[in-house]
Amino acid sequence: MGPNDGNHEDQRPWHPAAAGRKVIVMTKTVAGTEVIAAAIKLACRAPSLHNSQPWRWVAGPTAVDLFGDPARVVRSTDSSGREALISCGAALDHFRAAMAAAGWNTHVDEFPNPNNLRHLASIDFSPLDFVTQACRDRAEAILHRRTDRLPFRAPTHWESFEPILRAFGEPSAHLDVLTADARPQLAKATRLTETARRYDDSYHRELQWWTAPYHDSEGVPPAALVSESERERVGINRSFPLSGHADRRAAITGDQAKLLVLSTPEDTRADAFHCGQVLSELLLECTMAGLATCPLTHITEMADSRDIIRDLTGRTSGMPQVLIRVGIAPTLEQTPAPTPRRPLDDVLEFRRDS
Repeated sequence: MGPNDGNHEDQRPWHPAAAGRKVIVMTKTVAGTEVIAAAIKLACRAPSLHNSQPWRWVAGPTAVDLFGDPARVVRSTDSSGREALISCGAALDHFRAAMAAAGWNTHVDEFPNPNNLRHLASIDFSPLDFVTQACRDRAEAILHRRTDRLPFRAPTHWESFEPILRAFGEPSAHLDVLTADARPQLAKATRLTETARRYDDSYHRELQWWTAPYHDSEGVPPAALVSESERERVGINRSFPLSGHADRRAAITGDQAKLLVLSTPEDTRADAFHCGQVLSELLLECTMAGLATCPLTHITEMADSRDIIRDLTGRTSGMPQVLIRVGIAPTLEQTPAPTPRRPLDDVLEFRRDS
C-alpha cells in the first residue's frame, strides 16, 4: 500500500478538546495496516538490553502508540528502567526510518499522557512527496545491523566519516570520540562493574537466563556470545557466559575499534528516550557505511564507571548513557544470523475503535 491508500477524512488524532462533540472515527489506519505492521516489524529489530525487547505497540485509527513494557525490564541490571527507555527510543527511530521508506512522514508526540508513564509516544502520519534512496538505504540497514562483540579492525576514512556522525544528536545527546589511550581506563571501568556485581546472584541468574540456548524469540543466542580469548582481545565487553566457539578473528590480536560515547545533559526519562533515538541514527549510519558496531551499556550502569567515562570525555556533568564500538569486521567471514525477535502478534495490537 502506498502513501495515498486509505481514507483521508479527518486525519487528526483525538484530542481532549474534542470531548463532547461529534468526532469522525476512521475504520482503518491512515497508512494502512500492512504498512504499519511491516514498519513495526522492522522497528523491533532495534537493539535492546539482553535482547529483552521492552516495547509494546498499539495501532489505532489515526495513530500508532508506543508503550514501554515493564514486564520486560531486566530488573537486576536495569533497576531504574533507563536502558529499557534507550531501547524503546531506538525502536521509535527505527520505526520512523521504516515509515519514511514506505512513503510516510511521522509526527511524534512524546510522553503524551502524564498519567501513564508507560506511554512513550503517539505517532501520526502524512504522505511524503518523494522517497529518496537514502531513506530506502536507511531502512535496509535495519536488516543488516548486528551487535558484534568480536574484535574489530580500525575503520578507514574515519576523519571524513566522523563529522557525519557528529551531525546527529545535538542537543539531546552529546557524541564524544575517545582517543586510543582511553581503552585501558574503559577496561578498568569494566572491571569495576564486574567486581561490584561479583556476588550479585540475581544479576548472574539474569545473565544465564537471557543467554540460555533454548530461547527462540528473545535473549542473546550462543552465536552472538564470545569465547574467553575473544573477550580478552576486546577488553570492554560485558562478561556474558562464555561461548563454546573456537577463536574467531584470530588475526586481530587486539580490538582497534573507535570508541564513541553518547551522553545526555541530565538523567531523566526523556534524556534516555532521546538517547536511544540518536543511538539508532548512529548505528544505522555506520551500517550504511559498511561498519560494524557494538553498543555497550554495562559501564554506564555503575556510578564509579560513569565517573571514569566523564573524565575521559572531559564532561564534568551530564549522564554517560551508551558506549559504542565502531570498526570493520572481516568481509570474508560469514555474516552472523540476526538475533531472534518476538512474534509480531506479541508486541503489536490493532485497536478497532467504534
